Amino acid sequence: MDLVPALQEPLKKVLGPATAKVMAEHLGLHTVGDLLHHYPRRYEERGQLTHLADLPMDEHVTVVAQVADARLHTFASSKAPRGKGQRLEVTITDGSGRLQLVFFGNGVHKPHKELLPGTRAMFAGKVSVFNRRLQLAHPAYELLRGDTEGEETVESWAGALIPLYPATAKLESWKLAKAIQTVLPSAQEAVDPLPESLREGRGLVSLPEALLKIHRPHTKADIEDARARLKWDEAFVLQTALARRRHAETQLPAVPRKPGPDGLLTAFDDRLPFTLTDGQQQVSREIFDDLATDHPMHRLLQGEVGSGKTLVALRAMLAVVDSGGQAVMLAPTEVLAQQHHRSVVEMMGELAEGGMLGGAEHATKVVLLTGSMGAAARRHALLDLATGEAGIVIGTHALIEDKVQFHDLGLVVVDEQHRFGVEQRDALRGKGKQPPHLLVMTATPIPRTVAMTVFGDLETSVLDQLPAGRSPIASHVVPAADKPHFLARAWERVREEVSNGHQAYVVCPRIGDEDDDPKKGAKQSKQPPEGDADKRPPLAVLDVAEQLAKGPLQGLKVEVLHGRMQPDDKDAVMRRFAAGETDVLVATTVIEVGVNVPNATAMVIMDADRFGVSQLHQLRGRVGRGSAPGLCLLVSEMPEASAARQRLNAVASTRDGFELSRIDLEQRREGDVLGQAQSGARTSLRVLAVIEDEEIIAEARQEAAAVVAADPELTGLPGLRTALEALLDEEREQYLEKG
Repeated sequence: MDLVPALQEPLKKVLGPATAKVMAEHLGLHTVGDLLHHYPRRYEERGQLTHLADLPMDEHVTVVAQVADARLHTFASSKAPRGKGQRLEVTITDGSGRLQLVFFGNGVHKPHKELLPGTRAMFAGKVSVFNRRLQLAHPAYELLRGDTEGEETVESWAGALIPLYPATAKLESWKLAKAIQTVLPSAQEAVDPLPESLREGRGLVSLPEALLKIHRPHTKADIEDARARLKWDEAFVLQTALARRRHAETQLPAVPRKPGPDGLLTAFDDRLPFTLTDGQQQVSREIFDDLATDHPMHRLLQGEVGSGKTLVALRAMLAVVDSGGQAVMLAPTEVLAQQHHRSVVEMMGELAEGGMLGGAEHATKVVLLTGSMGAAARRHALLDLATGEAGIVIGTHALIEDKVQFHDLGLVVVDEQHRFGVEQRDALRGKGKQPPHLLVMTATPIPRTVAMTVFGDLETSVLDQLPAGRSPIASHVVPAADKPHFLARAWERVREEVSNGHQAYVVCPRIGDEDDDPKKGAKQSKQPPEGDADKRPPLAVLDVAEQLAKGPLQGLKVEVLHGRMQPDDKDAVMRRFAAGETDVLVATTVIEVGVNVPNATAMVIMDADRFGVSQLHQLRGRVGRGSAPGLCLLVSEMPEASAARQRLNAVASTRDGFELSRIDLEQRREGDVLGQAQSGARTSLRVLAVIEDEEIIAEARQEAAAVVAADPELTGLPGLRTALEALLDEEREQYLEKG
């Protein structure tokens, strides 16, 4: 028997070092097992052509299509001033839509000979827009010849179904297919992670059979069988990992924290100028019940932008202070930490003045701790934490440093979980004498299945009512390229809002001080001469602010805010904006989370197609926070038919964050949702679709909980243990906890 199990054999031994290197670097595939689990994204039938109208922008795609025509042009360029530059334009078609291919320079000769009208081939490349039309520049291609030419071709394209793999520019789908063909015999040795009873009870095929059928299906039924089986693997292994984590958490001790009858919490509730919504009361009860138990609370609090999560979290913090402990709130940025600190101190009034003259009887101290504080202020804050003088601490990652010691840490509140890593969560946890309770807040609405998958180790509470007094927000798409006068009207609307005494945000995707990425600047200049309009870099804060101040918003007070400014400057800009001294704030997404200026009623998002759906929803939540209605304008130059425009139309058409997060998920691939947005990086979900497979995930969660309850160490299921170890290698552990 070979010492290395077949599936752990390194690819370089099987496929040679060059191919193995590309697979490792671009697709994260290192072993035979990794490659076998690199499933086709879809299948083409030999006689059918890909539907070209549905191709995603800026993604690497593989399509099967027929050449309609090919034209060779010569043109003058800097390299070929005498009109000797050559450009081959090939139009391919699926019978209804068309797609343009272009080849330049010396690269035109081979395709000019081979891509004759009527030829069918697979083409791979990145889809871009040029002169308002979809195109692939310099695609790789593999001709689909008739079955008469050569044995090898017949063999490699045998069977009616052609698997198309997630590929990269360096490794086309058909090369992956050949590599998989080489390692497919090893599939026989795959160890099955599913308990026998579960597999038989649900009528699922064995793992070796599933791998064979997904890569070499003879019929569509084969694909169905394979996918049904592989979905169960993914759902079950992931849910087992989460069930084990939940089980481990319940074994940890924690100090129960119960608020006293007439303490700080009661005093705080008495001074609230409004009553809590039913949702806030319900969620508070869930949290207080958790805090009263002797193992750590792990709760995820989801709430729409502006649903009053901070108030719920503050009441939980006050309950812990009442019981003699300390509570800490972690924010992802300094701007946000300062803002939370201001709003908490405002809400608490004299209750936040513990140890000071004029402080109320039950008062405590509320301390801010960030990385950019001066040495003296920092020393003071650290002392208040160590002595227990400060009951509530608000800060950034600076709170996690070794020097920071707490007197008795009882509760950690994390704002905007997706910006927080597992190491940070653990480092804070280690600062309590016993593990503190944990409350994670997110304003990104998460469909139930994603919550079960990504935050499966947390119990979930949802705040879906908006407090009274919040205003509606109207959203519109502004098609700047098709209808330039719409953009002019957008700036008029901003002026109108300002003349009515309100303020506005203008959001851009880039800062524009050009340290962003020198490589991008260099790439820009290499584009073919006509490509400038479509290939321009994303709009930048510094450029847009200058153009607006000199042009359509002349005479208004315009300021900029971005992540590379000094913390003091950022804070000063935010204070001026909050005080109403600035009319228009041109910013990057640093304002996405938690910035609260009720007088800001309008937002214009430039290049809106470059932001994700949930990000646009977050940004939009910054306006309409007062009594005046809000307005959000999504500016885009993308053509009407593009997927990007459809995404923007979806955002404009609904205010329901849960609905939007569903649309977002359906449009993106699951890998992004689960935290690994780099293209081709390994995500543990390959066939499981978080939205469509809701039932499988829910059932797998139940099955996994039962298995773990009966056998926490999984001693009787070696195959499942092996699968878990593979899933929970280093990066997986982090990815699961980061969410």
